Amino acid sequence: MQESDIKTANLDARPENVESAKMKAEVFLPDDYRPAEDEPFMNDRQLEYFRRKLIHWKNELLDQSAETIDNLQDSGRNVPDIADRASEETDRALELRTRDRQRKLVSKIDAALRRIESGEFGYCDMTGEPISLKRLDARPIATMTLEAQEKHERREKVHRDD
Repeated sequence: MQESDIKTANLDARPENVESAKMKAEVFLPDDYRPAEDEPFMNDRQLEYFRRKLIHWKNELLDQSAETIDNLQDSGRNVPDIADRASEETDRALELRTRDRQRKLVSKIDAALRRIESGEFGYCDMTGEPISLKRLDARPIATMTLEAQEKHERREKVHRDD
């Protein structure tokens, strides 16, 4: 068992996921598996692929967050030179901003995992159409097709310019 499999197993051991973990354990997924257009859309293998991908991504972000916290605690020393102190404060602000973006991303990953469990994953929130597998593979937290996302962003830009 690889380290990532252990993290996944630990994540799925929470009481609310025990039942779904039993169901997911039955899905065989080869290491080199990639979702293909010629398979039924969002079949069990595809859902398992994206579930694992999302969990792996989330674990990476959480590990980076722990590193950020360690770095922030280490950088709490008092630096006598004002230029060095300013540089260190800028670094801290950048790390905090990055950490906040990661926190929001983890929230989106959790939402995507809930969509997998509810059967809504892979379908556009706006149109209900399937989101392309290439888009989902590149950005598994996507909730809209590329066309719907572009339309949404154009509409958002128009309203922002008002």
